[in-house]
Amino acid sequence: MPYIRPTLSDLQNQVAQDIGAALPGSDGLLRFSNLSVLGKVQAALAYLHYGYLDWIAKQAVPFTATGEYLQGWGALKKTTIKPATQATGQVTFPGVVGTLLPNGSAINRGDGVGYTTTADATVASNGYVTTPAIANADPQALTGAFGNTAAGTAMTLATAVAGITSSGTAAIAFTGGADLEADDAFRQRVLMAYQTTPQGGANNDYVTWALQVPGVTRAWVANNGFGVGTVVVYVMLDNAEAANSGFPVGTNGVSQYDQGPGGVPRGTVAAGDQLTVANYICPLQPVTALVYVVAPTANPINFTIKGIPAGSQAAAKTAISNVFLRQGAPGGQINLANVWTAIASVSGVNDFLILSPSGADIANPTGALPTLGTVTFQ
Repeated sequence: MPYIRPTLSDLQNQVAQDIGAALPGSDGLLRFSNLSVLGKVQAALAYLHYGYLDWIAKQAVPFTATGEYLQGWGALKKTTIKPATQATGQVTFPGVVGTLLPNGSAINRGDGVGYTTTADATVASNGYVTTPAIANADPQALTGAFGNTAAGTAMTLATAVAGITSSGTAAIAFTGGADLEADDAFRQRVLMAYQTTPQGGANNDYVTWALQVPGVTRAWVANNGFGVGTVVVYVMLDNAEAANSGFPVGTNGVSQYDQGPGGVPRGTVAAGDQLTVANYICPLQPVTALVYVVAPTANPINFTIKGIPAGSQAAAKTAISNVFLRQGAPGGQINLANVWTAIASVSGVNDFLILSPSGADIANPTGALPTLGTVTFQ
């Protein structure tokens, strides 16, 4: 049975009763009497003590611990919070052949986000210079997802360079940017570390490894997905790639370090977010496994729903999306009854009917992840 923490009013009443019992025949609880004031102060101090003890109890187990105490629990299982990381990619600018664009050149995106080149580069014979760049970190080093940028995004040199046009573009997508991991997401990984025993390459091991990569929020494993001896790891970056509906930006494949005889990669090398995850898993995986990191494909599910008031329709859509977020898996199924339950919990919804899809489950093709499509309300 849980311990019920006394309220401030309960403590004030208890102190008042103790004072009254200790001074029979007198009234020591007049509004402005010394004893009345001291009694309220005593009750307030006791209330703070109860609060401190309550806080200590929460830090005593990883299930409710927060901040540095949660990180301490994670450290016991070699699970650390994922730091913010900055997006990397390439930019290109037209210019005069042979002109140098020096390392450290400042670049701005159209909305003011800053980037910095990370290598010297010269304008090639085609009249363009292409160089790697990284998004500038914020002073507190807490964010990084803001630097993810689609290929073709307009970029501008912050300081003019003679012989190079200041207006350019992102040659490839900037990926890999992620914010500092939130306590709730970190707590899930810490609990998984305590609940799951490493087994040197079991399915749960691949999920654990993938979730350790900054930005990755969900992961699944498919055995022999590309043939005997292969492991397919599906990943989603719901926050870092929110502009892409959480789907990784890049191409599917294996790590650049997974090499066979002669140093030749054993499969098609991934790119972008998929390469970041594959490179992280490569030194951890069994040497015989060929690991492909893959982005799920979107499977939009359209709904026709009758009886939802106009003021509750947006919340109903959010409820459906949350079911897909919690229960969706590539190639898996969503129980339609769970969607009914989620919509029924929306404020203002009393009676409704899902006209489509109908049936017990929402099936997804192999590798496809359910997403909310068009919702028609009647």
